[in-house]
Amino acid sequence: MRYGAFIPQGWRLDLVGIDRSDQWPTMLGVAKTIESLGYESAWVFDHFHTVPVPTQESSYEAWTLMAALAPTTETVRLGQMCTSNSYRNPAYLAKVAADIDVISNGRVEMGIGAGWYEHEYLGYGYEFPKPSVRIGQLEEGVEIMRRMWAEDEVVFDGRYYQLAGAISRPKPIQGTIPIWVAGGGEKLTLRVAARFADYTNFGWTVDEFVHKSEVLARHTSDIGRDFDEIVRSSLFTILVAETKTEVQKKVDEYVGRIGSLAGVEKAEAARESLRAGGLVGTPDEVVEQLRPWVEVGMSYAIGYFPDAAYDSTSLDLFAKHVAPELG
Repeated sequence: MRYGAFIPQGWRLDLVGIDRSDQWPTMLGVAKTIESLGYESAWVFDHFHTVPVPTQESSYEAWTLMAALAPTTETVRLGQMCTSNSYRNPAYLAKVAADIDVISNGRVEMGIGAGWYEHEYLGYGYEFPKPSVRIGQLEEGVEIMRRMWAEDEVVFDGRYYQLAGAISRPKPIQGTIPIWVAGGGEKLTLRVAARFADYTNFGWTVDEFVHKSEVLARHTSDIGRDFDEIVRSSLFTILVAETKTEVQKKVDEYVGRIGSLAGVEKAEAARESLRAGGLVGTPDEVVEQLRPWVEVGMSYAIGYFPDAAYDSTSLDLFAKHVAPELG
């Protein structure tokens, strides 16, 4: 098993109550904690408006953070789960990612998806086409990225994008940047993953993860690719404490922050989501919650720790007492 952890950036109301001038030091501090605890990767989300409702709280832009984290961390890999293909021209994004890969000495992960948050699209003036169009754009975008990192000049004449000799220098330190195709759409997104992904990220339950894995396997078989070449990961909201009383306190604080800005209904929905699909409990309890995922082939867990900006206990206990139990 491999592990990554998210850096709080405000999108999920995880910087509430922290003064604006203290927010970047807080984010950087969490990134360095993630690094020091031995997580393989540190992650940010690619969103502009907060959830579960848009608010006036801070929500830091993903690639700005990637550029800031590259020279201020040393060993941890840096990713986004996941970049919305629609928000940036893919040739431009490939150039940005390559530059940051050099600045970080080869530590960038490219998480990419078709995009979904309509409120952001419309708020920022982006078109919000139907899913099949967004996924078609994603497929072309990933192909462009692969080529931008490998070729001297890229000429591309697609349905959605056209390039007339794009040059991207410097090339990534890694040679090419690992691509994570996030999402579980069975007919289109997983087909894109089968063609291009080094990693996938899907599944809110074990049963869903198993089903999506079977669909992905069929797509890889159709194109003659080895299914085992693709690492399958999932994203979990995680709260860990040493006692049940402390666990409940963490849950109540998390739900309370959401409720203070999004209202009681959204707060209770967050509580239910934690109950249904989070990893919440003492270290021993979280090990047992995560074990079934490992048994069905999920080999990379990305943890979102909603208390990370306020208290590093969950990050620390997971790294020291959960991760070693599962390899």
